Amino acid sequence: MTNFEYFNPTNYVFGKGQIVKLSSLLPENKTILLAYGGGSIFKNGIYEQVKKQLAGKTVIEFGGIEPNPRFETLMKAVAIIRENEIGFVLAVGGGSVIDGVKFISGAVNFEGDPIEILRKRILFIDSSKTIPFGTILTIPATGSEMNSGAVVTIEATQEKLTLGGKALFPQFSICDPTVIQSLPKRQLQNGVVDAFTHVMEQYLTYSHDALLQDRIAESILQTLVEIGPEVVENPSDYKLASNFMWCATMALNGLIQKGVPTDWATHMIGHELTALYEIDHARTLAIIAPNLYKAVFETKKDKLAQYGKRVWNLSGTDEEVALAAIEKTSAFLKLMGMPLKLSEATENYENTAEIVVERFENRGWKALGERQQITIAKVKEIVEMSY
Repeated sequence: MTNFEYFNPTNYVFGKGQIVKLSSLLPENKTILLAYGGGSIFKNGIYEQVKKQLAGKTVIEFGGIEPNPRFETLMKAVAIIRENEIGFVLAVGGGSVIDGVKFISGAVNFEGDPIEILRKRILFIDSSKTIPFGTILTIPATGSEMNSGAVVTIEATQEKLTLGGKALFPQFSICDPTVIQSLPKRQLQNGVVDAFTHVMEQYLTYSHDALLQDRIAESILQTLVEIGPEVVENPSDYKLASNFMWCATMALNGLIQKGVPTDWATHMIGHELTALYEIDHARTLAIIAPNLYKAVFETKKDKLAQYGKRVWNLSGTDEEVALAAIEKTSAFLKLMGMPLKLSEATENYENTAEIVVERFENRGWKALGERQQITIAKVKEIVEMSY
């Protein structure tokens, strides 16, 4: 195993009806910014529950944070916080709202142009320079409720870029699995696939000595394969809903990546497809991942074989199992309602590979993957395979 430090200060509050604990988790005598998205919380009753717990506190509301939150929108919230001396932010929503609040938290006291947070991938280490925040999760998917990373889109340039740092962990996250009952089928499908791919990015690399990490990752994958199709059809089933929400959190709360190599090239390429064509994040991952596995098959073959045997119960030679594992993955993604080709998600895709390659070159991203084996030429190949 490689050396590591594991730090996760988020108070994770899980289960039915846990929103009643919100008032006790919030700081005293601070003006609160209540941040949310497009209004679904008004339809599912979450807003009323939250407002009840905020009674007696000074609250300013900020709605309209988009899926794939926009830098331009978030800067409006930054201005509100500065003008009103707000001391705490409460994010009520899914990964996009929570990611947006992480950017807001870092941008309020940032010295310089906040767009540089994204362009230079600034790490926020000193919590005294950020605004504290908590979350109420309404869509399981990204794990943002228990990690310190975020992804934000710059609308003006159609770029989707990351930020993070240990000062951007939520102080608390309230996670009630019953919230998924009101979610559209598409969001549930996306959530399962998002969590599944998060695990794959940290697991499907090469053989190493972190045996427990592999077993934890495989158990999350197995659970998602087992419950994924069912939870989409039966979101009111608490057994399915609770396991789904916990899997999504565990997939990206930092635990399974410790002591192991990680990839993330699927995400880096997928972000460009979302930025260019507004394709749902999970769907871009489904489009790219199987083709990436094929394009770098030789470097991932051993781990693909392990994955095929342990997660899919396949048998045969390592090469046979590895190839079959990719096909099993594609079949699962399709079962979850995902497109497997870019042409299924957008009509104007012909020059995508050239655009992505140019962007990566301009940013200096010339070698991705766990062995830095995914070169610019390989990125072009992967995207073209995905047409």
